[in-house]
Amino acid sequence: MSERVIPLIDQRLINTVARIPTTPVAPTGLLGDALGRPLRDLRISVTDRCNFRCSYCMPKEIFDKDYAYLPHSSLLSFEEITRVARQFVAHGVQKIRLTGGEPLLRKNLEILIEQLAALRTTEGQPLDITLTTNGSLLKRKAAALKAAGLQRVTVSLDGLDDTIFRAMNDVDFPVADVLEGIEAAQAAGLGPIKVNMVVKRGTNDHEILPMAAHFRHTKVVLRFIEYMDVGATNGWRMDEVLPSAEVVQRIHRELPLVQLGAAAPGETAERWGYADGSGEIGVISSVTQAFCSDCNRARLSTEGQLYLCLFASQGHDLRPIIRGGATDEQLAGAIAGIWQGRSDRYSELRASLPPDASTGTRRVEMSYIGG
Repeated sequence: MSERVIPLIDQRLINTVARIPTTPVAPTGLLGDALGRPLRDLRISVTDRCNFRCSYCMPKEIFDKDYAYLPHSSLLSFEEITRVARQFVAHGVQKIRLTGGEPLLRKNLEILIEQLAALRTTEGQPLDITLTTNGSLLKRKAAALKAAGLQRVTVSLDGLDDTIFRAMNDVDFPVADVLEGIEAAQAAGLGPIKVNMVVKRGTNDHEILPMAAHFRHTKVVLRFIEYMDVGATNGWRMDEVLPSAEVVQRIHRELPLVQLGAAAPGETAERWGYADGSGEIGVISSVTQAFCSDCNRARLSTEGQLYLCLFASQGHDLRPIIRGGATDEQLAGAIAGIWQGRSDRYSELRASLPPDASTGTRRVEMSYIGG
C-alpha cells in the first residue's frame, strides 16, 4: 500500500508578483516564448471548489470539511477575467477553456461566457470557447450555457461501472446522472463533445473497452488520459500508469483502429478512428510521450495567478496589476514579459528529474488550475 503524501506548503501562496515592463510590449498576435512556442490557448479556472473528491485530483483526506478554500473576495470577478482574457487574445489566443475545480459551481457562469463570447481574435474571428466539467450539473445547465455562447464541453468520466464510478468520485455520485448530462449537452448543441477518462492501472483500466463500446456511434470523442503526476496530493506512482500505447492495443484487438492526423497544431491528443467509420478516440500521453515542444497553453487561476505549465511549482501573480490601476497596455506588457521568458518542458525532462521528495519542490494541484 502506497503512502499518501500530504503537502505542507500551500502552493497558492508561492508566486512571484508580475512586473510591468519599462518598455511597452504592443500586442501583435504573434507572441512567442523562449522556445518559439506561440500563445494560442488560455485555460481559465473560475473556482477552486468541486463537488467530487476523485483520488487523483482532490482526495477527501486532503480536501475535507476543514480545507480552506479561497474567499470570494480573492476570486477575479467576471469583468476582471474578461479584461485579462482580452489582453491574451490580443497576444494571439484563439481558444479559451473554462475549468475549475468544477466550473459549473461558479454562480452565474453564463454571464462570463457571454462576455468572453463577445471577444474577437486578431483576425476578427469568434473565440473557440469550451468548458471542462465533471458533468454533475450539466443536465440542468446545458441549454443556458449554449445560449450564453459556449460552443463545446469536455466531460470527465472515469468509467461506466456505477460502483467503480461512485468509488472514484468518492461522494457516491451515480454515473447515470453524468450520462444524462452528456445527452443534454448533445441536445443543446454543445459539440463535438469530448469525454476524458483518466486511466489508472488496477483501478479502472478494465473499463476501457466498455467505455469505447458505449461512446462508439454517438459522435462523442472518447479520450484516454495517462494518470499524471500533477500536484502532491494524489499519491502518484509510475506503476499505476497504463501507457496510451497499451490502451490503443486493447481497443484495437476488439475494435480495429486506424490512426488519424492531428486536428490542430499543439493538439495534446493522438487521434485514432474506428476502421468502420463509427467514430474516433484519442489518447493523451503526457507521461510516456511528452508533447512539450508545441505546447501553446497558459493557465490562469481563479484569483489571477498565471501558470505556464500544468506541472509548474510557481505562478506569476497578475492580481496586483489587475486591481492596482494599471492600464490595459501595462497588463498586456506584463503578460508578454512572462510568456517570452517561458521555457517550461517538464514532461520532456521528467525521466531525468529527481522525485519531488528529494528536491523539496511541490507542483501546483490540478484542482487549483484545471487540467
